[in-house]
Amino acid sequence: MLKNIDVFEKDPIPLAVLKLALPTVLSMIVAVFYNMVDTFFVGQTGDANQMAAVSVATPVFLFFMAAGNIFGMGGSSFLSRALGEKKYDKAKNISSFCLYAGIVVGIVGMIFMLTFMRQILEAVGTSENTFTYAKEYLSWIAYGGVAIVVSTAFTNLVRGEGAAQSAMKGMMLGTVANIILDPIFILDKFLFIPCLGMGVAGAAIATVIGNLVSIAVFFCHVLSKNSVLTLSPKYFAMRHGILKGVFLIGLPASLTNILMSLSNILTNKFLVTYGDVNVAGMGIAMKANMLVIFIQLGIAAGIQPLIGYTFGAKNFKRMKSAMKFGMLCNITAGVSLTALYFIFTENIISVFISDHLVIEAGIRMLRALMVSSPVVGILFMFNFSFQAMGKALPSLALAVSRQGFVFLPSIILLNMFLGLEGVVLAQPIADYVSIFMAFCMFLYMNRGFKKMENSAE
Repeated sequence: MLKNIDVFEKDPIPLAVLKLALPTVLSMIVAVFYNMVDTFFVGQTGDANQMAAVSVATPVFLFFMAAGNIFGMGGSSFLSRALGEKKYDKAKNISSFCLYAGIVVGIVGMIFMLTFMRQILEAVGTSENTFTYAKEYLSWIAYGGVAIVVSTAFTNLVRGEGAAQSAMKGMMLGTVANIILDPIFILDKFLFIPCLGMGVAGAAIATVIGNLVSIAVFFCHVLSKNSVLTLSPKYFAMRHGILKGVFLIGLPASLTNILMSLSNILTNKFLVTYGDVNVAGMGIAMKANMLVIFIQLGIAAGIQPLIGYTFGAKNFKRMKSAMKFGMLCNITAGVSLTALYFIFTENIISVFISDHLVIEAGIRMLRALMVSSPVVGILFMFNFSFQAMGKALPSLALAVSRQGFVFLPSIILLNMFLGLEGVVLAQPIADYVSIFMAFCMFLYMNRGFKKMENSAE
């Protein structure tokens, strides 16, 4: 435990950021790679209906990840602040609450999904051709709901106590296991080796097993002497503001995932009026842009525990130094990646498809999405920092702005006045508006920090 806390208290800011953010960024890169590989192996079945079934069912699967983020992001923020205040028993209460509440939510989600499977699948738009495949996929995901919730939660809780390398190890080993198992479970044959040929059901089973592998790694860490976290039910508590503290930050963080999915659906609904080529082009552009976004998210998420700890310890000078350095790292990464993407746009899009019409659309759309990439990391830094500080309302406002109440009017109005170009530019414009909002919020908060610093002196 003391070893983990050293990174919060003693390490110079650049070294602390490197120790915390680098493992998180690497985990994010592996997650992006997995997302692409998983799609690739389902595509190797040669069955378009199975591909469509997974695409339709994925937003429902995100329910379990969103639930995990309630306890993971909310618990991590609360945990870091408790450690900064030297309240180690409270940190144990938080981790125990997140574990057992996560298990209950996973079980409830499983029962709900299995009970209302037909209604759920009809609501998300399955057809006669895809219904059976989507049902197979979601049934296995439902059975593994507890594993998905707990794995997602503990990725963040372990990171929240400063053990970023253990968090990375758990996430990466789970993802690698998933990637290895994908062809074995999905395909009939891979590299001349007979496989199980379970199709989409195999993809779901591989996902669940991957999450179980991650949980095993996380629990081994928790049971070690280097962790303040606990698996013991005797520390379970909802009192002393634990329930409120976890949910106030966890719900906005979870809402970000849900809105991301909904904004993609909305974008596709507008794009389909301009032809399937543009839908395909945007799909590829967003997939390629995911790497840029996830790297910047990784830097911000990695630094979050440091912000929470220093805020809890009332060391505002160190906290603001960490935020500034994190923003510098994100801007550097954003500018560098944007330059590379603009130079190699066609090469990047061509990796995914050979259709020249889709490539042309994808080039235009990827470059449009990259307009905000040099600075969007600033928004992520503010959002994760507000979560770390336990600032529920600013965190909620930013969570629903980028892909919610700023994005929604932007895409509607820009579609009306600029047509296709407006739809494509809606996201970067929403990014810039949200960044401005975040700056204003922080300037207001900073006045309070300065007062507390002066009174402490």
